[in-house]
Amino acid sequence: MGKLIVVALGGNALLRSNQKGTYQEQIQNVTETCQSLASFIKRGDKLIIGHGNGPQVGNVMLQHEAGLKVFSVESMPMDYCVSETQGSIGYLIELGFRKVLAEEKINRRVVTMVTQVVVDKNDPMFLNPTKPVGPYYSEEEAEEYSEATGSVFKEDPRGRGWRKVVPSPQPVRIMNIDIVEQLANEGNIVVTVGGGGIPVIEENGYTYGVEAVIDKDLASSLAAIDTNADAFYILTDVPQAYINFKKENQQALGRITLAEAKKYLEEGQFTEGSMAPKMRAAIRFVEATGNEAVITDADSLSTPGAGTIIVK
Repeated sequence: MGKLIVVALGGNALLRSNQKGTYQEQIQNVTETCQSLASFIKRGDKLIIGHGNGPQVGNVMLQHEAGLKVFSVESMPMDYCVSETQGSIGYLIELGFRKVLAEEKINRRVVTMVTQVVVDKNDPMFLNPTKPVGPYYSEEEAEEYSEATGSVFKEDPRGRGWRKVVPSPQPVRIMNIDIVEQLANEGNIVVTVGGGGIPVIEENGYTYGVEAVIDKDLASSLAAIDTNADAFYILTDVPQAYINFKKENQQALGRITLAEAKKYLEEGQFTEGSMAPKMRAAIRFVEATGNEAVITDADSLSTPGAGTIIVK
């Protein structure tokens, strides 16, 4: 078979900004993304898929909140919510790929692994939760929930209300990554580290989940490193990364070196919460493996040399 490729799917692969998140919307979006990824399959490459889950986790948290208010059913913690969305999104990706594979008459199996990712209990991010999750609340509601649950809430900078914030620690180790690599090398399409993985801590031989969210691009980058991938793709909603974004001297980045990528990142050319973590994840992969990382959108995958390509 061909190369081993790890692809991190952005949120727009599952849910577009103007959509509500219905089942039909998501399965259509996923299937379209799988059709774009079919170019890898047609040339015989092996494929590992990571994905985000932000909107889906938000919807799950809303459902849990409704259950608490109406039926006094206790809400579930973040690690449980991540595991729940890993299963549901993995199911949609499997359906999408099986439809595409059937249409292309390609014989490949698709498997989803509910994946735990180990984080360090001493990660400094646990002292400074910054990742917003779930719905928006009024200040009074946020104070009420904070007193009742001990959760931290911060005001949205755009004035949309208050949201719960959780730590975003660094991924340290992906559980069962050797099985992921084995399955992929056998020709199976493997979905793993969904939503960045279920955040867990190992201590004294035990494993327990924590209230946190792991960046899905960093987790996918670690998966690409640990499985000895030949290339790492990060799919987003733009065909390339830019410097001087939305300015008169805006410039799309094509093929750039690792040193150039680091320089642009240090200059603050990429926005945190948007392109910066994607570039950081790409840099880590190229540094660790010497292989190339690509940042682009799904529609550009069929065009050779498209996207921002970071090489050593």
